[in-house]
Amino acid sequence: MQGPRPVVLSGPSGAGKSTLLKKLLKDYENIFGFSVSHTTRQPRPGEVNGKDYHFVTREEMQKEIDAGEFIEHAEFSGNMYGTSKGAVQAVQAQNQICVLDIDIQGVKNIKKTDLNPIYISVQPPSIEILEKRLRDRKTETEESLLKRLTAARVDLELSKEPGLFDLVIVNDDLEKAYSELKEVLLEEIKKTEESRKS
Repeated sequence: MQGPRPVVLSGPSGAGKSTLLKKLLKDYENIFGFSVSHTTRQPRPGEVNGKDYHFVTREEMQKEIDAGEFIEHAEFSGNMYGTSKGAVQAVQAQNQICVLDIDIQGVKNIKKTDLNPIYISVQPPSIEILEKRLRDRKTETEESLLKRLTAARVDLELSKEPGLFDLVIVNDDLEKAYSELKEVLLEEIKKTEESRKS
């Protein structure tokens, strides 16, 4: 794969990945591109097909997975999610650093590919704080909230595996977390900016 090294961001729902990502995309407008994941779940209000996700049927997605078109995929809460090779290549073709927001299963799958990304885990200071953040969002039913917390506990346990991540950011202070994230990506950001000039 040509272009700058992709970045894999992992961590439980509510750890603050989206918030950190928004800051990054705002500060480095055209440097980063988001690989648009595929999912079989229904769009939430305001979500746009092709921008937030590629919303597809289970049959369509399974067919592409079987054809080897996916870098990683997983099932969560009865829906399939995944990253296609095409989605990553589309970003790299624009000479952008491709950002992948992926769960821990996905991280392990990507380790088996030749993608060679920078692996970053974003974690909450504690499960209690994570639960409060998820409750404050008011987007979850009690059942789905408990599922997310269970998944988060597993996620945090598995992410302790030595060498799995290049950087683990504990997001208890957004500014501090953001500067840690920027620092690890600075080299790729500079490379991308320079290759644009040439």
